[in-house]
Amino acid sequence: MKTSSRLLILTVASTLMLTSCGNGGSSVAQENYISGNGAITFIATDARKMAPKLSGDTLYGTKFDFTEKKIAVVNVWASWCSPCRAEIPAFIALSEKYSDVQFMGILTRDNLANAEVFARQLAVPYPNFIDDSLLLGFRNTLPANAIPATVVIDKQGRVAARISGAATVGGLSNLIERLTAE
Repeated sequence: MKTSSRLLILTVASTLMLTSCGNGGSSVAQENYISGNGAITFIATDARKMAPKLSGDTLYGTKFDFTEKKIAVVNVWASWCSPCRAEIPAFIALSEKYSDVQFMGILTRDNLANAEVFARQLAVPYPNFIDDSLLLGFRNTLPANAIPATVVIDKQGRVAARISGAATVGGLSNLIERLTAE
């Protein structure tokens, strides 16, 4: 089997696994999702690949283009996902603590009205993309393999790390500090 065929099969399988996590936006809390264990994967500097372009419509009805060369934290979440809901206050606090880091979210398989109400109630200050096809851009690096998942991008725009499952303040802070020191 050719490498390109294997990559296609892996991409389709990963996409199906990620998108099969719920029923696509019910207003009732979901229990059927793939949840990671918070494992952190860090990529050595010389093995990193460029992150995909992150651009598009956001939950608050604006457009956002991430074009800066700075550390970025990209959280994949859904409002029906209990671990996602639990970690959002930590992301808000860390986005305030690390004001030089760009925090972003990618909403996946959710009801936009429910997600917007949730985000507004918590006053989420960073952009949240509503096009989960952005996730496909990570397929050749560290794909979001659970909900929630967090991908961290280094100052050169390369994917540097992933947290599979709920992120902790300590774990994410350590990743940001490590990348800041590079």
